[in-house]
This record gives sequence, C-alpha cells and structure tokens, in this order.
Amino acid sequence: MKNLDEFDRGILEELQQDGSLSIESLAEKVHLSRNACWRRLRALEERGVIRGRVALVDPEQIGCGLSVFIFIRTANHDPDWLEKFRTAVVSLPEITGVHRTSGELDYVLKARVADVKSYDRLYQRLIARVPLSDVTASFVMEDIKDTTALPVVSTL
Repeated sequence: MKNLDEFDRGILEELQQDGSLSIESLAEKVHLSRNACWRRLRALEERGVIRGRVALVDPEQIGCGLSVFIFIRTANHDPDWLEKFRTAVVSLPEITGVHRTSGELDYVLKARVADVKSYDRLYQRLIARVPLSDVTASFVMEDIKDTTALPVVSTL
C-alpha cells in the first residue's frame, strides 16, 4: 500500500467519509497533532495518493436518478477507432465511467440519466459519434451498495 501506516490509512478513511473536515477535526479523529496531520495530508497529496476532493451530489436531487450500465462489443480495435471512441465517451457528461474489459465484452460504461427516454437520447448521440457493433444496456433497479470509498485497511 505504498508505505501507508495506520495514521495515513486513518486520514484516508476519514476524508473518504467527509472531505470537508477541518485539519483540526481530522487530526483529532486520527489521534495526531494538527501540524503532524497537516504534514501527512500534504505528503499524501504530493505523492498523488489523494488526487482531489469533491462534493458527492445526490443524483435524484439533480434529475439523474437512473443508473445505466452500457455493455459494448466492437469489431474494430484500431487506434483511430479507439481515439474516436475515447473522444465520444469523454464528451458525454451523462457517462460517468468507462472501462475496457477482458472477456466477451469490450467496454462497460456507467451512465446517469433522468429516465429511459434520456438514456435513448444518450444512446443516439453515442452511436452518431462512433460506430459500435453491439450495444446493450441494463437499468439499475436498486442500489444496494454504491460507494466512492476505497478500502484502506492494513493487509498485515
């Protein structure tokens, strides 16, 4: 875990739960002095362990409560097609995750939209930008677990 000790893991766990914690509150939670906690936090940021801090927005509150997993197979794997595909998926704000996978599927995308009609509009915009061989989608009926927090527990 890139030389993370119990204090570093504690800092990461706390910030993944609440990125707005003051340095004083964070230091208290991880049992460090304010200055020691600040130095560790800066080091985690400088090493790229902490890439940024964001606000988690409730998707229902902003009108994109439907999660969609989009499964793509393509017959084309050349660099020009890949660049066109990357450009297309990056430019569509509804697409929140894109993963190239092994196995039968080539890509799995995650999108957030208002409803099925909104998904269809997204689908139409995607296929207009890049040729795809096979596209299927699954709509999430219930989020049982959906977190941004990564496990930082010790493996010792």
